[in-house]
Amino acid sequence: MGIVEAILLSVITAATPLVIAALGELVTERSGVLNLGVEGMMVMGAVCAFVATQITGSPYLGILAGIVCGAVFSQLFAFLTLTLVANQVATGLALTLLGLGVSGMLGESFLGMQGIKLQPIVIPVLADIPFIGPLLFRQDIIFYLSIALVAGVHWFLFRSRVGLKLRAVGDSHASAHALGVNVIRTRYLAVMFGGACAGLAGAQLSLVYTPQWVENMSAGRGWIALALVVFSSWRPWRLIAGGYLFGAVSISQLHAQAFGIGIPSQFLSSLPYLATIVVLILISHNRRTTLINTPASLGKPFVPDR
Repeated sequence: MGIVEAILLSVITAATPLVIAALGELVTERSGVLNLGVEGMMVMGAVCAFVATQITGSPYLGILAGIVCGAVFSQLFAFLTLTLVANQVATGLALTLLGLGVSGMLGESFLGMQGIKLQPIVIPVLADIPFIGPLLFRQDIIFYLSIALVAGVHWFLFRSRVGLKLRAVGDSHASAHALGVNVIRTRYLAVMFGGACAGLAGAQLSLVYTPQWVENMSAGRGWIALALVVFSSWRPWRLIAGGYLFGAVSISQLHAQAFGIGIPSQFLSSLPYLATIVVLILISHNRRTTLINTPASLGKPFVPDR
């Protein structure tokens, strides 16, 4: 039981940043914007959170710094694609490359430093429940935020008036504009939310998952988050299942090596990305379901006076 509990705890830690980053991208894509810069925003959030924590000594201020950094960085993408109507795919890729480069420069003097780990919040009585207690009631605040964000985004998209407008913009920006919805402002806010979530996911990497700064520490998680959005059919609650599935695959390589299983380490390290490819192939076979759930205006530019 102790081994199972340890494995599940590591799966939760590995899955949390995937769920948060994918959730932000889900809201962004629901508004009709395809932002491939999740990886760049995550790594910027990671370095900003680590640097702010080292300077202030408070991981909570580090979390705030990661959120703000991700949100601000996302607005560069929003300005280029929504105001200047640049190509969203090319701009997203450029944002990732820019984030990887800038984060490496900002974190250069912090390489090798021992970080300040975000301590878990222990809920009295509940945390003492065997097996369940440590898994659910002795976690860090970012884990609880991830669950709250999923519930909040689900309510926002499918139960609120503003969420209905956002989905209308993603499905038909021309019709939404004709009905008086400010399409550009809605998309700016959606992109900012996606950037803030990516920054929070990055903060989890440098404050919880590995409390130190390592260059390119997002290690492709931003791309997995993009695949998770498609995997979940743009529905928030499905993200949890997908996020924990990919988290389990990521952790399995570490435990397989620890148990001495005779599989090449290079193959084990590639498992999360192989799983991503397999999932995308399986999803592509059911084109009808994908087309029904995909926002119709996804990736399409909008200019009000045309």
